[in-house]
Amino acid sequence: MLEWRSKYVLNGLLLYVFATIFVCYLSFKTTQPIVWNVLFWIIMLFAAVNAVAKSFIQESNGRLLYYYSIACAPAIIIAKTIYNFLLLLLISFTAFLMYNLVFSNNLGNPLLYLITIFLGSLSFSTVFTMTSAIASKAGNNGTLMAVLSFPLIIPLLMLLIKLSKNAMDGLAGSVSYDEIGVILLINVIVVSISLLLFPYLWRD
Repeated sequence: MLEWRSKYVLNGLLLYVFATIFVCYLSFKTTQPIVWNVLFWIIMLFAAVNAVAKSFIQESNGRLLYYYSIACAPAIIIAKTIYNFLLLLLISFTAFLMYNLVFSNNLGNPLLYLITIFLGSLSFSTVFTMTSAIASKAGNNGTLMAVLSFPLIIPLLMLLIKLSKNAMDGLAGSVSYDEIGVILLINVIVVSISLLLFPYLWRD
């Protein structure tokens, strides 16, 4: 509730996404399908970094102490992850609507592409929330968050691009079960590691 009251955060993120899409439109006008797809995920990646970086890095000591007094560590990390997931989901679908309007492109399997956006929002939220928590205990270093998330986010990004490419080509959903399974498995591992490590960070 405290974070949602800061509506300037959501408005700033939406403005960033819209401005980036508009600049891309002025630069490219039209794009090939593969460029269309990769460019969308690059935009979403940087939007996710800006959205989730504030999870712990920008929290004041007073607010962290307040959280510490009212909730346990697993509840905090799960709540942060869920909030960031819902925030990224809203931004992602809004960006997709505008992006598809500006750069019109025929999607062979729109449902699969929407599922990919859902999985992308989930993946970005789990990875960046965990790394934001770790970076906050190392001097609130945003650069450290990017470095820590790099080994996890690159394979996830490659899987998301491949999955969305299958959607653009109109392939059946059954063809992409392997990619979906791997993405879900990585998210389960990241969440499990968060639940194991965060209580030690929280006590500090």
